[in-house]
Amino acid sequence: MRLTAGRPILGLLLAAWLPGSAAVAQGGEGLSPTLARIKAAHVVHLGYRESSPPFSFLDQAGRPIGYSLELCEAVVDEIATEVDDPDLKIDYVKVTSDDRIAAVLTGKIDLECGSTTANAERAKQVAFSPLMFVAGTKLMVPKGSAINAATDLKGKTVVVTKGTTNEQAMHNVDKKFSLGLTVVTSSDHEQSYQMLADGKADAFATDDILLYGLIARHKSQDKFRVTGDYLSYDPYGIMFAKGEPQLTAVVERAFRKLGSNHDLIPLYNKWFVARLPTGERLNVAISPQLEDAFKAMDDSPAGNN
Repeated sequence: MRLTAGRPILGLLLAAWLPGSAAVAQGGEGLSPTLARIKAAHVVHLGYRESSPPFSFLDQAGRPIGYSLELCEAVVDEIATEVDDPDLKIDYVKVTSDDRIAAVLTGKIDLECGSTTANAERAKQVAFSPLMFVAGTKLMVPKGSAINAATDLKGKTVVVTKGTTNEQAMHNVDKKFSLGLTVVTSSDHEQSYQMLADGKADAFATDDILLYGLIARHKSQDKFRVTGDYLSYDPYGIMFAKGEPQLTAVVERAFRKLGSNHDLIPLYNKWFVARLPTGERLNVAISPQLEDAFKAMDDSPAGNN
């Protein structure tokens, strides 16, 4: 079992190497910068979010858990094989939507395991794993609110979490419909939720799945609802250092192994359909688009027929 630095690992195990895998590098020679750093320190630093259920959040004991973290831990197993260090430790490092990219760029974290949209602008700075989820910006409003669409926001105050694609989406909507919005920011999704709950905003705009997760976590189905058309398209990925083909290959290989073992859909169901370790249940079935993407990652002989 893998050791962790102060945190227990969720323990997602991968299958053995597939035929044709790259040779394992010995020592630090021949390894990309991130992999060499990991091998030297015997530690992988995973960035986690405190309030992005079910992707990355804290359980009742304050430990990071979630769908994205399980995927990252699968990548760690593949990294361990690549650097020939079966006893790699994991250090969980808190990041926010505002500092997560900087954390990757500075090497503070090796993998960012949250709810991060993979888009062209961010891809100029960082690399992303294969698709792990598809979301989009929607609005959370009080149950009795007259707001049902973006066009109902004229003159209203909308809270967004700083550093998210949702912030830009709301500025785009404001400009498109001349809404005269007041867009305010908070440091994380929990604070944005609290601003709505405290009446300091008329709506909270973020990815729909995160809104459903927060409502479930706070058991506030009788207080808030999610409404409106999608205001953005947000494909999620695990974020890591750009310009390291060897690291990219390791990440992609981990996803392919999960696909080959048919583990991706059960893993999705564990976090989005079944009851979470914290007690709530989202009941969000996998989309046909994501299911097809997962099936395409099956690189077993049967998956290539």
